[in-house]
Amino acid sequence: MRSLAAAAAAALLLSAALSPGTTAQEPERDDNGAEGIPVTDQTVIDACQRCHAVDDDGLMSRVSFMRKTPEGWQQSIRRMVTLNEAELDPETARAIVRYLSDKHGVAPEELRPGRFEVERRLIDWSYEADEDVEDTCSQCHSMGRVITQRRTRDEWKLLMAMHRGYYPLSDTQGFRRFGPPRPGATDSRHPMDKAVAHLSGVFPLKTDEWTSWSATMRPPRVAGTWALKGYEPGMGPIYGTVEIAAGADATSFTSTARYTYARSGEGVERSGRSIVYTGYQWRGRSFEDGDDETELREVMMVERGWGEINGRWFAGAYDEFGPDVALLRADGPVLLGLHPVSLKSGTSGTVTVHGVNMGVGLGVGDVDFGPGVEVARVVKSESHMLSVKVTASEDAVPGARDVFLAGRPVPGQLTVYEKIDRIAVTPEWGMARLGGGAFPKGYVQFEAVAYSDGPDGKPETGDDLELGHVDVTWSMEEYSAVFDDDDIKYVGSLDEDGLFMPALDGPNTDRTGQRNNVGDVWVVGTWSGADGEELRGRAHLIVTVPLYMRWEPWRVMELPGRPTIGGDRDRGGAR
Repeated sequence: MRSLAAAAAAALLLSAALSPGTTAQEPERDDNGAEGIPVTDQTVIDACQRCHAVDDDGLMSRVSFMRKTPEGWQQSIRRMVTLNEAELDPETARAIVRYLSDKHGVAPEELRPGRFEVERRLIDWSYEADEDVEDTCSQCHSMGRVITQRRTRDEWKLLMAMHRGYYPLSDTQGFRRFGPPRPGATDSRHPMDKAVAHLSGVFPLKTDEWTSWSATMRPPRVAGTWALKGYEPGMGPIYGTVEIAAGADATSFTSTARYTYARSGEGVERSGRSIVYTGYQWRGRSFEDGDDETELREVMMVERGWGEINGRWFAGAYDEFGPDVALLRADGPVLLGLHPVSLKSGTSGTVTVHGVNMGVGLGVGDVDFGPGVEVARVVKSESHMLSVKVTASEDAVPGARDVFLAGRPVPGQLTVYEKIDRIAVTPEWGMARLGGGAFPKGYVQFEAVAYSDGPDGKPETGDDLELGHVDVTWSMEEYSAVFDDDDIKYVGSLDEDGLFMPALDGPNTDRTGQRNNVGDVWVVGTWSGADGEELRGRAHLIVTVPLYMRWEPWRVMELPGRPTIGGDRDRGGAR
């Protein structure tokens, strides 16, 4: 994979430089009288003005009339590089992306609803403000790409025109997909006109949020020690620290993360570098022992007040792998959580409280797990963790207990339960993609969570008790969608940790009609109790075609600990 330096070189795609022979467009005021944002950086002007002219007020055509995330700017300029043969050296490109992201960026409140886009979250999300507009745009890409931009009305119109010019299929695939209005329809506008009207009204260039943020925006002061907590599907909760140090300038940082997976006890150390755009948008990369194959991309938000940084770290090539994380300032003691989170009545176990600067030599009397839970002895007391042996009495009332350490609340609760009543497999449904030949695969990580039905003895009611992760045996069963269904033979396989690995893309000569390996199945987790009792939970898995629609190039790579896969699904997040 690329090093940080090489990634910075890739930022050349954020240049608006134009190839020789093109003609600059004169900037124009929006047809509604909206004014643009002047471009004052000479580097940007020199690189872009060959096609994007600057007027006496400093307004640059196109550029002055839109705002985007760093990823949004990169996507646009990638298009200019690939289609207009724009050229720019890496160092200049790095300066341009910072300027555009800072001065033509988005405010925290504007980005928050669309964070899933830049954090590469594979979620089921719907744009509820206007279903017709969502239908128009989401035929080709996520609505997250749309709602993380701000433009004037004219710019929204030009964006539609760009789609139609560069991507002719967009006309039939999205803009004209449903033909003329249905008989009796109250809105007879063309889908493109309706989309422009809606988007320019809801996502205009000038907003109160951006005006407010522009007034207070500055490089965040985040150097120091931070407590880290997070959760990685398939691996469980993580706890540790991140040391952040100032870099070459006020918006650049280096970091060292040291954390432990609470389930397995595995320790990890990562070193990274990052840039904070727009005063809050953290973009970084980190590695274990400098090994490029262990790269994680860091996409986080520095919250107002500079007391918390949160977001997601992911593998980049395979967005589905990586933890959700939160960093909390560790100027003093910080309590992060406990593991495990449940204890059966009448049994004993070891519970660990994780934190930072907790002190050492803590005793039995320093930790309180609530009524019916007795602390027998301290197993280990260190500044980052306190492990204690506890016993839940036979007559302990089922329910969640608040936990306190030295009188301070510990995030999370310890739940006492009588028995496990059901198992739920998460996610409830998943979508994997075939690949490995011509296209990269898309994986799905499943987990099993145990529940007690609670006092009313009924499942899936308000008093149910969530008991946390449990180990299960994984298997698949047919989801009978068609007659003589045989999908389970061809779609792929599950490993012992619940990771679904899809089959090869392309026609399968062993399958009837040489069909490809798509299909749907049940993913089943079976839990076995100490008394021989078994409980099962299941989730629906759809295995579909590869990700054919791509806007950027990709390459072959191998992800450590995962099968070799053909392709890097890098969609170009700026770093």
